[in-house]
Amino acid sequence: MIVALAFTGSAYAAEPAPASTNLAAGANDGDPEPKLSLPTEADRDAWRHGGFRMGLGAEYGDMVGLEGAPSGRLLGFLLRLGARLDPDWSLLASLQYARASTAGGLSGLRFSGTIDPTWHVTQHLSLAVGLGFGGIIEGSTGRPDVTPLPGTLASSYTFPSSSPPLPSCTGLGVAGLARAEWTIVLGPRSATSFALEGIGQWTGCVDDTGHVDLDTGQAIVRRQWWPHTGGTLQWMVTWR
Repeated sequence: MIVALAFTGSAYAAEPAPASTNLAAGANDGDPEPKLSLPTEADRDAWRHGGFRMGLGAEYGDMVGLEGAPSGRLLGFLLRLGARLDPDWSLLASLQYARASTAGGLSGLRFSGTIDPTWHVTQHLSLAVGLGFGGIIEGSTGRPDVTPLPGTLASSYTFPSSSPPLPSCTGLGVAGLARAEWTIVLGPRSATSFALEGIGQWTGCVDDTGHVDLDTGQAIVRRQWWPHTGGTLQWMVTWR
């Protein structure tokens, strides 16, 4: 009787705890199971989505007069607003303001506003053409006066050509551009770009003589049409 009880007790003492029980306890005491993070989108892919775009930049270049119109060196800034329509196309509006300054040539402000459909050829390269308005505002330029002189006119006069140019021009006309741009994405919300832009403008210049037509009561002015071409280098920062 005593032997049987001793054998039974030793059997109970030698029996180990189940392994599954120890693993379950260890799992409950440790950290929770790790969760995989959601996939992230590359910044360059985010810029391919549709949405609003705004850019500010600077430009430097030349405005070359044709048929005797004066030329000038351009230095100014530009504002570009618009929308990315899809991965391949954007519709933008460009506003440019530049100081035109050359001895004996243009001396004043050159401005323009164009609508620019833009084709995104690759993730970096885009091509655009634009059409809109352009203008020139000059003050005193130092250019010599041309005949007919203001005091000799009894009514407004339009010159047959732009040579020799008026001593001062203030007017509007048609402007166009063609642009190739290289963009570098800085982050999900900002990018920088460098562009080479060709410009063309046909400006209707008006020079007020300071006299009035006695028959009509309207100001007597001299008019001249100035054709220009040229190009600028641009640097811009864009946000989305």
